[in-house]
Amino acid sequence: MRLLLIRHGQTPSNVEGILDADYPGPGLTALGRAQAQAVPGALQHETIQGLHVSRLLRTHETAAPLAAALEMSPRLTEGLEEIVAGDFEMRRDEAAVEAYQQNQARWSGGELDGSLPGGETGHDFLARYTRALRHIAGLYAEDATVAVVSHGAAIRVFASVVGELGAATRHDRPLFNTGMVTLTGHPDQGWTLEDWVSEPIGGGHLLGSIEHDITADQDAEAAV
Repeated sequence: MRLLLIRHGQTPSNVEGILDADYPGPGLTALGRAQAQAVPGALQHETIQGLHVSRLLRTHETAAPLAAALEMSPRLTEGLEEIVAGDFEMRRDEAAVEAYQQNQARWSGGELDGSLPGGETGHDFLARYTRALRHIAGLYAEDATVAVVSHGAAIRVFASVVGELGAATRHDRPLFNTGMVTLTGHPDQGWTLEDWVSEPIGGGHLLGSIEHDITADQDAEAAV
């Protein structure tokens, strides 16, 4: 399977730098909608057989233009959600943001035992994300290309672990709104990192202001 992992478009919580990972979450800003509208054109060279989203509203809104262009309905797939913020949910202070980032760095480097207060462990996250991808893989031929609209921290950590890229925060390995990571392989056979596009796939002009680049699943990078 060829997997196109696309980060959702910008949200108000991204702009404010808020750790906002819970269901249903915010919708997109005007810039986020513009980023989403640019996705179909950026992927027009791809032959996409399926489109999947998490339970959170922002992934549905991001996927909508691509779904219309492909004339297919996005499939809600539980397990693709953002890394849980736990007790830091809806905080934007430096201590909370730094804790969220350092937790990502540890997990992406393979230290999966730890968790945030009130959050999931790295093992828990990888297990539920892999379950979601295993479900997706079972729906398509082995050589299918499938688009998945998910979340910045989740994509970054998952791709870093399976690609053996080593520890990294968002500063070290950015993935801006509607950036995309491409993996090839299968949940049960391993993954190969094909590409990592940090900027919006619709073009760098769709980057948000880096002024608020202080959190987890960032704006320009900013919050989850």
